[in-house]
Amino acid sequence: MPLIDFKDIQEKLSSQFRPWQRSFQFWVRAADIYTGYKVFQLRVSLVKDVEKQEAMWERQHEFAADKIYAMCSDLGGFFLKIAQIIGKPDLAPEAWVRRLVTLCDRAPATPFDTVKLVLEKELGRSIEDIFERFDMEPLGSASIAQVHRARLKGDKSDIVVKDLMITDIHNLQAFALYMQKTDIKFDLFSVTKEMEKQIGYEFDFKREANAMERIRQFLYENNKASPVVVPRVLKDMVSRRALVMEYIDGIPILNLGDEIAQRGINPGGKIAAAAKQNILKSLTLAYGQMILKSGFFHADPHPGNILICKGSKVKDLPDKLRLGYANLVLAIADHDPVRAAESYRELGIDTVSKCKNEQQELLRLAETMFDTKLPPGVSMLQPFSEDSSIKKISVEAFPEELFSVLRTVHLLRGLSVGLGINYSCAEQWRPIAEEALYLAGRLKDTDLKTRSRRRRFYRRFL
Repeated sequence: MPLIDFKDIQEKLSSQFRPWQRSFQFWVRAADIYTGYKVFQLRVSLVKDVEKQEAMWERQHEFAADKIYAMCSDLGGFFLKIAQIIGKPDLAPEAWVRRLVTLCDRAPATPFDTVKLVLEKELGRSIEDIFERFDMEPLGSASIAQVHRARLKGDKSDIVVKDLMITDIHNLQAFALYMQKTDIKFDLFSVTKEMEKQIGYEFDFKREANAMERIRQFLYENNKASPVVVPRVLKDMVSRRALVMEYIDGIPILNLGDEIAQRGINPGGKIAAAAKQNILKSLTLAYGQMILKSGFFHADPHPGNILICKGSKVKDLPDKLRLGYANLVLAIADHDPVRAAESYRELGIDTVSKCKNEQQELLRLAETMFDTKLPPGVSMLQPFSEDSSIKKISVEAFPEELFSVLRTVHLLRGLSVGLGINYSCAEQWRPIAEEALYLAGRLKDTDLKTRSRRRRFYRRFL
């Protein structure tokens, strides 16, 4: 009589029931956070004193932030990426940002033994045969991958090694459908569908390696000096699940304030402000060129992916959307509500509104979603407040591919808020948008805003 392998049966049953366990954990926790806010809204509505209301909201946000942090940390995978997305200073309550920002690159790490097995299987050799040194502690660990510093045998330069983990998204999509039907009049489901597509790409490091080289080459070809540095990939050490690239020594952008202070510079002074302005200018220029000129850009722009040098994920935007977005950039930069409304139609953003000043509200909505500049006297946008354009205009359809652009703009706005610099990426991108539309035959010489720009186009293209 054959022996029954109870351990094998247990592992199979555990594997089959794990998705149900994760779903149960997610829905119990999400319902707890959601109902907590709903009950709180009733309580706070009974308080008339504005200062007391604000204090109550702050305590509620702190309470919810701890629950969101615990859920994302415990479930891991895709929920860590959600924490990265919503933990932006311009989008989420400050209490959420303070709690969730630690998950940008300090998520729970995969054990080194697991990493070692994956790498040796993918690279075909033992770690000892390939590397002179391999740090067991990761430099960073996020939702899909973690990064280790190492040095190849016979080489003097350090490199970094990335390894993959698993994720899921369908529960979030169901929750998004519920939220957009009850509380938020925005096509959240399409946003989560684009997330699902991008996550699929993150499970192929060969694709990522090719994308890194393409972006690296593009930035160097379009600038005398590239505004950002893209790590060099070691092409013979790339597989679907492992990626070896150049190590770049830098300061995490979230630690910039501390680094400035350590160098004896006043973080609130003119020198620090100029340095922050230059950093934002370089990032904004790089993203403007990638989105508007080529449509191929880095689409995982959370702060954990950005270092300030001491000395990735990408998106390919179809031409129709790229040029439609270029048109929207001009509408925002020129405060043109008519052009903004035209751009919505061109981009396939379907809206329903009962406002008397619909076009003006559409422009305000475009500024909220696609520009970094904050209105005078405002230190943080509240996109879902009662006075927000999102409350006045229902966004019933939003192109999935455009979500990555939206996320990039929110990264830049979050960084600008964190650095204390208020600027408009639309205004900085205007020349790039004009160039894209000009090359596509959608702008004539007389449409360009200044003679100096016309002369620049003539020198470049005629």
